[in-house]
Amino acid sequence: MLDMKLVRQNPEKIRKMLKDRMVEFDLDLLLQLDEKRRELIISTDSLRNKKNEMSIKISDAKKANKDASTLIQEMQSTSQELAKLEEVQHKIKSDYKKLAFSIPNLLHESVPIGPDNSANQEIFKWGEIPKFDFEIKGHEELAKNLGILDLERAAKTAGARFYYLKGDLVKLGYAITAFAFDFLSEKGYSLIQPPYMINRKAMEGAIILDDFDDVIYKVEEEDLFLIGTSEHAIASMYSDEILDGNILPDRYGSISPCFRKEAGAHGKDQKGIFRVHQFEKFEQFVFSKPEDSWKLQGEMLENAKELYRQLEIPYRIVLLSSGDMGKVSAKTFDIEAWMAEQNTYREIGSISNCLDYQARRLKIRFRDKTNEDTQYVHTLNGTLVAIERTMVAIMENNQTKDGHIKIPTVLQKYFGQKVI
Repeated sequence: MLDMKLVRQNPEKIRKMLKDRMVEFDLDLLLQLDEKRRELIISTDSLRNKKNEMSIKISDAKKANKDASTLIQEMQSTSQELAKLEEVQHKIKSDYKKLAFSIPNLLHESVPIGPDNSANQEIFKWGEIPKFDFEIKGHEELAKNLGILDLERAAKTAGARFYYLKGDLVKLGYAITAFAFDFLSEKGYSLIQPPYMINRKAMEGAIILDDFDDVIYKVEEEDLFLIGTSEHAIASMYSDEILDGNILPDRYGSISPCFRKEAGAHGKDQKGIFRVHQFEKFEQFVFSKPEDSWKLQGEMLENAKELYRQLEIPYRIVLLSSGDMGKVSAKTFDIEAWMAEQNTYREIGSISNCLDYQARRLKIRFRDKTNEDTQYVHTLNGTLVAIERTMVAIMENNQTKDGHIKIPTVLQKYFGQKVI
């Protein structure tokens, strides 16, 4: 959600942002609803004050044994007028909120303008692409041959894009998780395990819910959604609170299952465990003062880069274009890992600065000293490591001629052996 004062005073700036994002949005309607909403606040407050004053006059008249019938009729008329106005106000407020909650965030000036991923900019690359003197296999074939992945029985039990991990593949997932825990703890991040289901108010605070109908799972007959990432749950943790500015930045590291419909995805993404309905992800999340958020986005990006270097996975960093990034973020970097069988880099995580966009929706503020004015915090989220996709990269990049998989050196103490 944007600051409506900024929207009112800079409508052309907002129109440019919408054009750059290639988003259709009725800004004129939002401005009209905002004006009407503010007018109705004044009108209803005026009628309430009038009603209260008349109530006092009626009480005084009765105490003085005077005829209050005219005053009573007038107050009844005022009450009816107020009720009608409040009904209109409720409708206008609802329409305004729905529209205000769907406007995208502002873009950072460094974001490349373009319609899709063709305008993304590669800004960094690390690692040598593995070379093989034999015909390589995809992770699905490798894992099936080793007896550590069963997709057919998972499809029978749960449907497409689910899986049974078995044996050493389970161990590999836990080894990556344990390594990520130690890695981020040493960086000063507080570990947290969030709820895996959150209510509509919390989810609407973290995302533009209408844009995620084909992504987020809704629990039938419950005011609950399964989280698509722990970002959703952590962002809303401090909703309606005023934080002590002295604790900021407040850094969190979270491991959680993530649930996504992944409707519409196709091609090689459907194979194996690269794009699935249920996966685990270790997330970075930071509540920040406004002046620190860009520096902290850089910190989170460096964390992810260092982790993938230690895992010996070749990767590149891509700055997303205006048409390819999410509407909640002001600037997003994607981390793309080399996938040997696909012979290309594929997204394995992202690092985003949402400025005060989520904080305004969730009403999360801070103050440094007692009696000082409050400010909205900035929120940042970033993948440290997506477990299943990282396992895909490790399996494909580290395969041997005889169909085994070499374990990255940094994981061997967690895994307990050097090869699957």
